[in-house]
Amino acid sequence: MTSTAAATLPELVPDPVELPAGLADLRAEVRSFLDEERDADRWTPRADVWLSGWDESFSRRLGERGWLGMTIPTEYGGHGRTALERYVVTEELLAAGAPVAAHWIADRQIGPSLLRHGTEEQRRAFLPGIARGEVYFGIGMSEPDSGSDLASVRTRATRVDGGWRLSGTKVWTSGAHHAHAFFALVRTEPRDDAHRHAGLSQFLVELDSPGVEIRPIPLLTGAHHFNEVRFDDVFIPDSRVFGEIGNGWAQVTGELAFERSGPERFLSTYPLLSSLVGELTAASGGVDTGTRRRVGSLVSRLWTLRAMSLAVAGALESGEAPELAAALVKDLGTRFENEIVDAARLLVDIPPDPGAESGFARLLADAVLHAPGFTLRGGTNEVLRGIVARGMGLR
Repeated sequence: MTSTAAATLPELVPDPVELPAGLADLRAEVRSFLDEERDADRWTPRADVWLSGWDESFSRRLGERGWLGMTIPTEYGGHGRTALERYVVTEELLAAGAPVAAHWIADRQIGPSLLRHGTEEQRRAFLPGIARGEVYFGIGMSEPDSGSDLASVRTRATRVDGGWRLSGTKVWTSGAHHAHAFFALVRTEPRDDAHRHAGLSQFLVELDSPGVEIRPIPLLTGAHHFNEVRFDDVFIPDSRVFGEIGNGWAQVTGELAFERSGPERFLSTYPLLSSLVGELTAASGGVDTGTRRRVGSLVSRLWTLRAMSLAVAGALESGEAPELAAALVKDLGTRFENEIVDAARLLVDIPPDPGAESGFARLLADAVLHAPGFTLRGGTNEVLRGIVARGMGLR
């Protein structure tokens, strides 16, 4: 590659970020809390907890500690802390395999989006409950036959007196059967194939509204986390228009930077990796060189992914929306999660057991059954690579 070509490439990852030394005390405080919770048998470590670990009482206890809505200003019931402080808390929760699904989406991306695009009434209506761990949200982006190609959404909103009428279907909505509301990305103008990202808008839909139907999409295990959400002429008042009509694409892409870059994109199977190391070190006869090399490779890549994710968190803290870097973290991180599953199956002779109460066999079973979704949810890897290629000027 010539120096001229190299000079035209965009930065793929923001500047590195070092966590301030003072955050060690916060990290220790979170670990102590988690130890107390485990000792009291309030939860058992699981893989992929940010999807499957729905525990509203745990979320409320986090809220009481001030560990939800950390970056939300105090005037809206939050705690006015930094994105890096929040990063430390979420990293510890995920690494422990704690049940964080109930509050996850609301705390991760709905709160920041409300602060950026919401009205004052919307902020005061929802942000205090999010910070207390009492208000839960889903995400209304994907649709049947559209998947990760959000520009092709067909759900439509039609203007009526005092608001809009929504008709259409959203799919893969995590936790919709428990959540109070979600942001729906819909068409408010006819589709224009020459400008596919135009004419999209977002609405804040309360999921108990008349005309909203929520149907389960069971996992292979029969577990219920995903849903289909159907709108049958659902009335949405003007007070629940989210952001600007016609600005939906820009709002959603900013939102996705929060969704794709967090530590959940490479820590879903961290409890399994930790258990794998425990099983290997406990085995008689020691660990051979090949096994050490494979585990070492996983740990070194984990460290690199963490540095990339932290860099994106630092950029978000500065008010940037680093969509390109977020797509990279999501692509590399979710492939890494699958490789942890492969290594666990290869290196330890314990079969997965979804009926086990805890331990390696249960963690492996959870991870194996959830693994097909790692590279799909939040945008398929193929779509993410398209985003990166476009950002590099290759498309």
